[in-house]
Amino acid sequence: METCKIENLYDLKETIAAELFEGAEYPWEVLGKIKDFIVALGNTLSEEEYEKREGNVWIARSAKVAPTAFIGENVIIGKDAEVRHCAFIRGNAIVGEGAVVGNSTELKNVVLFNKVQVPHYNYVGDSILGYKAHMGAGSITSNVKSDKKLVVVKAGEEKIETGLKKFGAMLGDRVEVGCGSVLNPGTVIGHDSNIYPLSSVRGVVPAGSIYKKQGEVVEKY
Repeated sequence: METCKIENLYDLKETIAAELFEGAEYPWEVLGKIKDFIVALGNTLSEEEYEKREGNVWIARSAKVAPTAFIGENVIIGKDAEVRHCAFIRGNAIVGEGAVVGNSTELKNVVLFNKVQVPHYNYVGDSILGYKAHMGAGSITSNVKSDKKLVVVKAGEEKIETGLKKFGAMLGDRVEVGCGSVLNPGTVIGHDSNIYPLSSVRGVVPAGSIYKKQGEVVEKY
């Protein structure tokens, strides 16, 4: 499960939330801490650089937020980020510097590292997306199993019990997810990997891989 460790997925210099991950081995361990972390961090942000709004919302003054976007409670939107028409940020969300949240994209309990792009019709819930990760149009993270059981992360014969009912996907730095893909609960994608369009992804995808379909994953280089 080395692929799944925080140190192997993410460059923590590329997020305002680096301290959130302190003391954790796997990224999903911090999902339940995002809300409180946002409130604590937000209250330390410079008033010159961030505007505070009702509901513990901090928006960088250099960010572009469409007037039609909905922003719920407990949200930080970083410098030079762009939140486009009809984006739906339900709450407990950190949008990194230079990130793009596109039209009709929904976020809930997430950390988006710097330069992440979720630009059209994406659902990202209970997930962490690494630096420059990109989700193609219509790709989503499914965050609850159909049988409502707790999520287990699986890599071959290895398993990790997460104890979580809600767990979307952990995307490493520079991951590319093709259009129309579904990342099933407990998906972990190693850094610099590509997912073919219209994929249904489960389990752990190694770093530097191309995911063509279940059972067909090849080295990228």
